[in-house]
Amino acid sequence: MVDCIDVLVIGGGPAALCIASELIQRGVAVQGMASNPVDVPWTNTYGIWVNELESLGLESLLEHRWKNTVSFFGAGGSNTEDQPTNHGIDYGLFSCAKLQRYWLSRSAGMTWHQDSADRIDVDSDYSIVVGISGKRHQARMVIDASGHCTPHINRPNQKPIAKQAAYGVVGRFSKPPVKSGQFVLMDFRCDHLTAEQRNKTPTFLYAMDFGKGLFFLEETSLASAPAVSETVLKQRLKQRLAKSGVAIIEVIEEEHCLFPMNLPLPDFKQPVLAFGGAASMVHPASGYMVGSLLRRGPGLADVLAAALKQQPSLKSAVLVRQGWQALWPTELVLRHRLFQFGLNRLMDFDETMLRRHFTSFFQLPQKDWNGFLTNTLSLPQLMKVMLHLFIISPWDVRRGLVLGGKPSH
Repeated sequence: MVDCIDVLVIGGGPAALCIASELIQRGVAVQGMASNPVDVPWTNTYGIWVNELESLGLESLLEHRWKNTVSFFGAGGSNTEDQPTNHGIDYGLFSCAKLQRYWLSRSAGMTWHQDSADRIDVDSDYSIVVGISGKRHQARMVIDASGHCTPHINRPNQKPIAKQAAYGVVGRFSKPPVKSGQFVLMDFRCDHLTAEQRNKTPTFLYAMDFGKGLFFLEETSLASAPAVSETVLKQRLKQRLAKSGVAIIEVIEEEHCLFPMNLPLPDFKQPVLAFGGAASMVHPASGYMVGSLLRRGPGLADVLAAALKQQPSLKSAVLVRQGWQALWPTELVLRHRLFQFGLNRLMDFDETMLRRHFTSFFQLPQKDWNGFLTNTLSLPQLMKVMLHLFIISPWDVRRGLVLGGKPSH
């Protein structure tokens, strides 16, 4: 007979470490299951608006911080003076090592089983996770935080899933590809593309100066179904650099990103709880998630810890249901649907309309566009901001937001 713990967390990435550490901090008996050791270094880059971390007192987790934060939405061209849109809010890049150590230190002493979940057998009182090793682990409840590809979380089978795709390079270049000390959120200038390429899915440059002659450049597709291929992204980045007379001297790292932006919300009646990408917590409007993990993890842990303390004999099904209600209250569900509606409209925009849309978007008051991108606005505030954006948008963008469909030329 296996010992029964309170919670078994599946996964070893940011979402798993986040929720495990929050539960441990509240005295919950937690164990984890991950296919690799949880201290293996993370290779992805995670960006965030610094005010999200300032509100949590976690700015020390950053490796880089930029005050000069801009975007470019102009058409470019040798006869055009490209004027940046200045954002006026600091942007940061996490130190993956610091972020990982932060969560591991808060869950010190926790047992992690190096295994992968083969199946989850659920009873009304507890769950048994059977690993591919054959070992069985019993818990009052299971939290799947293993990412959006998990087979253990049920969700509606809706329309094709749009994915954000990106190809990035950390390296040294023949000359600076962006200004010294600058962070570029979006560079939609497209004078390096052929007419045929401009009629295809738009992409933009996400770029930052790391200092000491090191830069990170990433060609990104906001969202597309099917996803833009890495071959296309590499080619567009190459063309973008060539147009600026920039050559790559040394590639230190490559980054490959592909994740869903409009993943349907899970079935909230299922007996396994999810967190992170498995719970569709990626922001449909921006693709960010770490800030959401840091904000929403403590609240979910509070609810689960309180329920376990107040009713030690609480059935697993009831506990999981309380977890889903805490993670996805009605207001957050409605906000998520609004974001998905907006994303679905933007996916029909060509590069001209997309640039016109973002030009209008960043004309909103700073607190409004920042709250939109961080998902920190209340539902009434979000609806007010979306109405304001509609009013200040050009007529063709307004038409696209209402009617959808490809623009006519």
